[in-house]
Amino acid sequence: MENTTGTETSYPLFLQIYEFIRNRMERGEWKAHDKLPSIRGLAEELKVHRLTVFKAYRQLAEDGKVYVKDKSGYYVSQGGSPSLVAMDGADLTMAAALNSNRLSDIQRLPAQYQFSQALIDPGLLPNLFLSEYVKKVFDLYPKVMGTYSSVQGDEELRETLSLHFREHHRLQLSREELLITSGAQQAINLVADILLGPMDSILVERPTYSLAMDIFRRKGARLVPVTITPEGYDLAEVEDLMARHKPRLFYMNPTHHNPTGYTVPAWQRKLLVELAERYHCLLVEDDPFRDIYFAEPPPLPFFAYDTEGWVIYISSFSKYVAPGLRICAVACRYPLMERLITAKALADNGTSLLNQKIFLHYYTSPRLQQHLGKLRIALQVHKEIMEEELAGTGWEWTAPQGGLNLWVKLPEQLKVEALFRASLRESIVFVPGEICDALGEMKSWVRLSYSFVNEITLREGMRRLTALANQIE
Repeated sequence: MENTTGTETSYPLFLQIYEFIRNRMERGEWKAHDKLPSIRGLAEELKVHRLTVFKAYRQLAEDGKVYVKDKSGYYVSQGGSPSLVAMDGADLTMAAALNSNRLSDIQRLPAQYQFSQALIDPGLLPNLFLSEYVKKVFDLYPKVMGTYSSVQGDEELRETLSLHFREHHRLQLSREELLITSGAQQAINLVADILLGPMDSILVERPTYSLAMDIFRRKGARLVPVTITPEGYDLAEVEDLMARHKPRLFYMNPTHHNPTGYTVPAWQRKLLVELAERYHCLLVEDDPFRDIYFAEPPPLPFFAYDTEGWVIYISSFSKYVAPGLRICAVACRYPLMERLITAKALADNGTSLLNQKIFLHYYTSPRLQQHLGKLRIALQVHKEIMEEELAGTGWEWTAPQGGLNLWVKLPEQLKVEALFRASLRESIVFVPGEICDALGEMKSWVRLSYSFVNEITLREGMRRLTALANQIE
């Protein structure tokens, strides 16, 4: 297998460059009739042999995505840079959604039966209670609207969260090792900004969070998939991939995983931290669903086992505490923290101080902690309703012990693309599994989120969806 970068790849390097170029065209960075970089220039940028780039360009030309001008170079074809069609419900085809490879494009579709949003039904949140805390914050901090937060985040909030993490998750960290960001997506963006360059290899779970892959692809990273199962990872596979690819990082969502709901066991977490130290691969632990468990609390975060600074821990509260506040805490050691603070300063110079103060008093209140227990019960009921409606369909899934999603395999004869199109006409939206797969091959899978609609709408929507599936079959 061809390799000119010193690391083997899961598929030929020229095809990875092909995907890198195609993705940039699809994002509109290179438009119809734009001249592409020279073979020599792109080879130097990506640190590969010129022949590798030539093979990628030749394949793009054979596929009609680029054309050649004699003695001038390669140019984007008229149809080589597709864009999403207008967002008008049924007119959005599955192909358009997959070409964009962006979860947000699907989630923006208006739908009565919304199974693509891994968010909590606003009716399950203590909204009146939150409004009381908004008033309280203005009483406690009358000048809060007249000043910025520090770039790293409100000191009082960071101190409180560091104590919370120590008491509940056994994370030994100080407030100086926490950064407050505007949601987990910004945190992932900042990590990618400071760590990734074109054609850097990174490990990602297969499947994984689609928007994270979009961020990494925009940086030009090469995604190397690691299979996740109900039992966790194959550690021999992980070590082999680390040894061969020398990845910059391993992006993971190991607790009530998105989209599968799987949770990596504690014994693997300790060993994976040891592998990260051995192969100098940062573990980026995205942990938005930790508090959403149905029986026993999940294992400790990877960060609890880290003594040498090889884990970046992203703890988002946007899914279930107060989505509108967009509060996320990133934990890591110095000097990485210093680089993240610099990137945060360039991004927005600090998360809203008002939002941080509201969150501080709201999250630490006994009332909210009691509400979390009730929320877990409500979400478990939602999950069981979805499972009841899927019983007898022949669809397959592993019941998750927490989180907000079911990861479902459809029968081979039922095509996800056909079901997606038919569902849009019935105002039903879900996430095709293909966009959660770095290889784009999980064409029989779907992610169904049971958290965003109320129980009556959930049951009715699932009945409509399964009835549609029977009509298509």
